[in-house]
Amino acid sequence: MGLLKRSCTARWADGSATAANQTGICSSTDKTRLDLEAIVAFLARAYWAQGRTREVIARSIQNSICFGLYDGDKQIGFARVISDRATFAYLCDVYIADECRGRGLGKWLMEVVMAHPELQGLRRWTLATRAAHGLYRQFGWTELKSPERWMEIFNVHR
Repeated sequence: MGLLKRSCTARWADGSATAANQTGICSSTDKTRLDLEAIVAFLARAYWAQGRTREVIARSIQNSICFGLYDGDKQIGFARVISDRATFAYLCDVYIADECRGRGLGKWLMEVVMAHPELQGLRRWTLATRAAHGLYRQFGWTELKSPERWMEIFNVHR
């Protein structure tokens, strides 16, 4: 528990949520803690975000509920939720740093995201994934019930 810092005590206050797990890894929704360069570097390698510019990533963070995972001061994970905070949420850009995988941190990050007080009671959550179906199913996610009702505009260069 030596990695726990005062800023990693469990609390939900003034729009900034912070929690710590038993290994000293902490999560926070405090955007000032996010390491934009680390997020940009990871997303540049991610299949779902290729071509996304630093400016677009920064703007997406500004307009979302963001969750950072930290080992001390080093950011090791991230998730972003786009929501009206009343009826709908879209979960995206979820990752755990390669060197930190296999420790249950993705599952813990999902627990933190799903417990966020501003995201309770929503009618619908959505996400898109190519390979993490097993993780999300543990939290009640399923394939779309009526995919024929959904449409999209996909701009590959945005």
